[in-house]
Amino acid sequence: MTAIPVTERRAYPARERDIHRSDLRERAGARPARRAGRPSEPATGPAGPSRRATYGLDAFTFFIANLQTGFGPFLAVYFTQQKWTQSDIGLALTVGSLVSLLGQMPGGAFVDASRSKRFAAGFSAFWVGASAVMLAALPTYLVVMLAMAIHSAASCVLTPAIAAISIGLVGHARAGERLGRNASFSAIGNALGAAGMGAIGYYLSNNAVFYLAGLLVIPALVSLSFIPSGRATEAGKPRPAVREPEPREAGGVAVLLKNRALLCFAACMVLFFLANAAMLPLVGSVMTLRASETATALVAACIMVPQAVLALTAPFVGRLAQSWGRKPLLVIGFAALPVRGLLFAFVSDPYWMVAIQVFDGISASVLGVMVPLIVSDVTRGTGRFNTALGAVGTGMGIGAALSTALAGFMADELGSRTAFLGLAVVGAAGLALVLLIMPETRRQDGDEARDPS
Repeated sequence: MTAIPVTERRAYPARERDIHRSDLRERAGARPARRAGRPSEPATGPAGPSRRATYGLDAFTFFIANLQTGFGPFLAVYFTQQKWTQSDIGLALTVGSLVSLLGQMPGGAFVDASRSKRFAAGFSAFWVGASAVMLAALPTYLVVMLAMAIHSAASCVLTPAIAAISIGLVGHARAGERLGRNASFSAIGNALGAAGMGAIGYYLSNNAVFYLAGLLVIPALVSLSFIPSGRATEAGKPRPAVREPEPREAGGVAVLLKNRALLCFAACMVLFFLANAAMLPLVGSVMTLRASETATALVAACIMVPQAVLALTAPFVGRLAQSWGRKPLLVIGFAALPVRGLLFAFVSDPYWMVAIQVFDGISASVLGVMVPLIVSDVTRGTGRFNTALGAVGTGMGIGAALSTALAGFMADELGSRTAFLGLAVVGAAGLALVLLIMPETRRQDGDEARDPS
C-alpha cells in the first residue's frame, strides 16, 4: 500500500483551502487581550502606572488646588472691595453652598456615566476656571450668582473625577498610596496658592486673583493630557478579567441604600463634620477677643499648620492604609477631633491654640485619604463609586452646615468653653460610632493590584 504523503494528511479540505488565514483565526476565536505593560499600553505595567501618568496626576491635583484657593477667603475680600453689602455677600456664598450640597450626588452620577473620567475632570476644571474669569470681568449681581453656581456644580464633578482617575490608574491595592499623594500635592497647592494670590491681591488687585485662577486652568489641562484615557482610568466600573468577577448591580440610589457599610461610614462622617466645621471659626472668634492685634496672623497660622501636617503625612497614611487596614487609621483621625476640642476648651494662650491645630492636620490627613478609599472599597463592583462618593459628600455638607449654627448657639448662650466642649462631645460620639458599627473594608483576598472595579 502506498503511503499517504505527510503534506496530504495535513491538507485542509478543498472548501477551506482557499480561505484566508485570518478568517481561520477568527473561526478559532478572538485573540486574547494584550497584557498590561506592552508598548501599546504605556500607561500601566506590573510595577504600576508610568512616570508620565503619575507626574501628570500630581501636577493636575496641584494646579486644581491652586485654582480652587481663589474661591476661599479671597471671595469675601473681593466682594467687599466691590462695595457689596454683607447680606449680598452672604447670599452669593449661600448660592454656592446650596448648589454644592445639592450637586454632590448628581455630580458623582455624571462621572459614573462618563466613558472617560479624564474628560469629566477636564470639562469641570474648565468651568471652574471660567467661573473665576466671570467673577473678575463682570462682577454684577446676576453674573456673580451664575458664576458661583457654575463653580460649585463643576466642583461637584471635579472631586469624584480625580478620585476615579486615581484609583483606576493604580488599582485598589495601591489606591491608598495614590490618594495620599493626591492629598499631599493638594495641600501644597493650597498653601502656595494662598501665598501667591495673597501677594497678587496686595501688590496688584483682587481682580488679578481671579484672573490668575482662570489662567491656572491651562497648566491643569496640560497636566491632565499626560494621563491616559480609557478603561485603566475608570475606577467606577468593574473589569471583565479579574480573579473573582463581581456583577454590576442594577439601580442607582437603591443600591446605595442597601449598602450597610456605606451607610455606617456616611453616618460617622456626618457626626465628624457636625463637630469639626465650626471649630476653626470659633477659634478665630476667641483669638480676636484675646489678641485682637495679631488675630489675623494667628488665624492664618491656624490654617497653615494643618496644611503642612497634611502635606507631610498624607502619603504615609496612604501606605499604612494597605498594611494596617482602614479602620485603625479612621479611629486615629476621629480620635484627634475630640482631643482638639478639649484642648481648645481649656487652653487660653493663642499661640498654644495654633499648636493644637496639629490635631486638625492629623484628622485632615486621615480623612483626605480614607473617604474616597473606603467608599471605593464598599462600592467595588457596583459601578456606583462616584455616586456614593457624592452621597457621602452630601452628608458631610449637611453636618458642616448644622455645625456652625450649633456652635454659634452654644457660644452665645453658654460661652465659648462650653461650645468647644459640646463639639468635643459630638466628635466623641462619632468616634464611638466608628468603633461600634464601622467594619474594616480592606480586602484580605490578595486582589489584583490592577483591578480598578
